Amino acid sequence: MRLSEEAFEKLHRVSTASLTSELLKLGFRNTFMTGVQPLRPQSRLVGYAFTLRYIPAREDLDLQVDYDNWTNPQRVAVETIGPQEVMVIDARGEIGAASFGHILCTRLRARGVAGLVTDGALRDSPAIRELEFPTYAQAAHATTSSVLHHPVDFQVPIGCGGVMVQPGDVIVGDAEGVVAIPIHVAEEVARKCYDRDRLEGWLQQRVAQGASIRGTYPPDEATLAEYQQWRKSQD
Repeated sequence: MRLSEEAFEKLHRVSTASLTSELLKLGFRNTFMTGVQPLRPQSRLVGYAFTLRYIPAREDLDLQVDYDNWTNPQRVAVETIGPQEVMVIDARGEIGAASFGHILCTRLRARGVAGLVTDGALRDSPAIRELEFPTYAQAAHATTSSVLHHPVDFQVPIGCGGVMVQPGDVIVGDAEGVVAIPIHVAEEVARKCYDRDRLEGWLQQRVAQGASIRGTYPPDEATLAEYQQWRKSQD
C-alpha cells in the first residue's frame, strides 16, 4: 500500500507534533519514538518502514569484525531495501555499541533509500552527519555492532524508541524526532495535519501580534470564520 503523491508531499510539510495530535484523535497514543534524535535537524524524512531486528549478541555467533554480505541479515537488508523506504532498526535501546555505520549509510543513500532510524547508537556519526541522508539515532558509539547486537531478521514487526513499527508504516521525521504512522490511516492523517498546520500557523501569528489565547487557541467560531476568509484570499 502506498500514499497518493499529494499526501506524500504534504507529509514533508507537517510537524511531528501535529501528527501525534491527529493520530491521538484516531486513538493512537504511542507513535512518537522516545530518545531518537536527528543527526541532521535541517533534513526532513518521509518514507515507508523497512524494518531490521537485532537481538542480544552471543559470543559463539558474534564478535566478528568482518561480516558475510551474503548471509548476515543486516547486510542482506542493506542490499534489499528500496527507494522511498526507511531503514528502521530495533536495537532494543542499547547504546553500548553501534547499530550501523557510515559505509552502510552511504550504500543506503546510493540505493535511493529515504533515511535511517535506530533506537541504538551509530558509529562514524560525524561522517554520517555530513551525508545528505536523514538519519536518526539515540547516541554515538564507536564500537562495532556485533559486540551487543545480533541481526536476526528483517521486514517483521519491531519496536523502535518504544513504538511498534510494522513494515510499510509511514515514517516521518523532523527536527524534533520521528513518528510512525499506521499505513491504513496515513492518507487521512496527511490531509488533516496539513490543514491543521496551516490553521495553527495563522493562529500563531495572531498570538504573536498580541491576541489572547481565549477564542484563539483553540479557535472559536468567529476566529474560524476569519481564518476561512484569510484562506480564500490566499488560495
